[in-house]
Amino acid sequence: MMDQILSYLHTAGIIILVILLFNVMIFVHELGHFLAGKWRGAYIDRFQIWFGKPIYSVKKWGVTWGLGWIPAGGFVSLPQMGDMESIEGSADAPQDLKPLKPLDKIIIAAAGPLFSLLLAYVFAVIVWSTGKPTVDGGDSTIGYVLPDSPAAAAGLQPGDRITAVDGQPVNHWIGDMNGVSELIALGEHSTVTLDIERPNADGSTEKHQIVSGFTQEDKGWLQRSGMRKIGIMPAQPSIIGPIFPGSPAAKAGLESGQRITAVNGQPVYSPIAVMSCAEKGEPLQLELTNSDGSTAQRDITPALPDNWKGKEGAKPIMGFGWVNPIEVSLEHPSPQQQVNDSLKLMYDTVVKIAAPDSSVGMEHLSGPVGIGTHLYNMLTLPDGSGWRWVIWFAVVLNVNLAVLNMLPLPIVDGGHVVMGFIEMVRRKPLPEKALAAVQGSFLILLLGFFIFVTVLDVGDAAGGGKDSLELPQPIFQQ
Repeated sequence: MMDQILSYLHTAGIIILVILLFNVMIFVHELGHFLAGKWRGAYIDRFQIWFGKPIYSVKKWGVTWGLGWIPAGGFVSLPQMGDMESIEGSADAPQDLKPLKPLDKIIIAAAGPLFSLLLAYVFAVIVWSTGKPTVDGGDSTIGYVLPDSPAAAAGLQPGDRITAVDGQPVNHWIGDMNGVSELIALGEHSTVTLDIERPNADGSTEKHQIVSGFTQEDKGWLQRSGMRKIGIMPAQPSIIGPIFPGSPAAKAGLESGQRITAVNGQPVYSPIAVMSCAEKGEPLQLELTNSDGSTAQRDITPALPDNWKGKEGAKPIMGFGWVNPIEVSLEHPSPQQQVNDSLKLMYDTVVKIAAPDSSVGMEHLSGPVGIGTHLYNMLTLPDGSGWRWVIWFAVVLNVNLAVLNMLPLPIVDGGHVVMGFIEMVRRKPLPEKALAAVQGSFLILLLGFFIFVTVLDVGDAAGGGKDSLELPQPIFQQ
């Protein structure tokens, strides 16, 4: 009972940390508007975190400080910047306020994104100092080809080393936007073209170019469509981990640390390949390399664990776990490199969304719920590296916040900057009724998109409405 309570408290603590991070980002962004407004002599009515009617507010120093009920964004109410009643509510402002100069409006509007960018640099300095976790992406060799997959139909084989995807050179499987997995998933063409090197028995290699189709998971209710897959898995060493008591592996004399190199005389390049051989429950001969470099052979007949009988998705296994081959190291990119990488990530995302044959769409963007889920998952990583991932992700989020707010669109800061420049040229303010109509229309579109991505975020967080098929730890009768 106590363990369950502690688990709930731990989860609640992580959720609070995620909410605090969001609020820090919002507060710093709005603080930029607030300080710029004070500097330029603007009247400030309210400083509010989150939208909607305040659930808490207090008036100090002539400003109403509040917390809204809609957990998205925030605002500083500056009546002289324009009519924003549809977003911020009515402002309690004096009737004799003098209009702000266009330059003042531009400075106040741009200050929010500027402070978000400065916060990104603050987080980037922390990452530079403490380190950013980096996953070893492995090489680009195929370890397993799923039967009846597009890759199998195209002729790809385990052991093939991929050297390019759609003409882009590649030397690792995963870890950034330029790995085999990402380049396939985010492809912009109607097919996937792979340049490969295929090993021969004599040690030589042959170069081939193979064109493959791809598949995507069916889109379910409240679920985003899946990314492109062609049915290949990376090569990884098949190193035996913990052995379950009473299992076929225990009876066959297998030992932790041994590496499986072949099954029934056929080389294997991945643990998945080994597991697929075991699924039929037929006798197997394993070729092994011991930790001291010597070799061995073992005969084994996979079996279904006693506690798996009658369960959906259960298949015979040999009865051992695997040693995780993924290594995480720390790198220390400079603050400027981190900001540049975040900008490139944004640019690449826009390009993928805009490409006509890409599988990436607006639906794959995330709102606060989706981002919060990612942050929660990072903080619950079992290796304790979560806080480093979160700080790095905070750099990306703040760069995104700065850039998106500077887009020349109504409501956001970039729209105010553009209107300030237009007012400079016209030498008079834009018509208030026309501005209110444009801002109101854009607000409806923005709210609609926010609801759309939030529904998908909730669906993804709930597993898309699908039941989990995860099996319990296997138990064999001894």
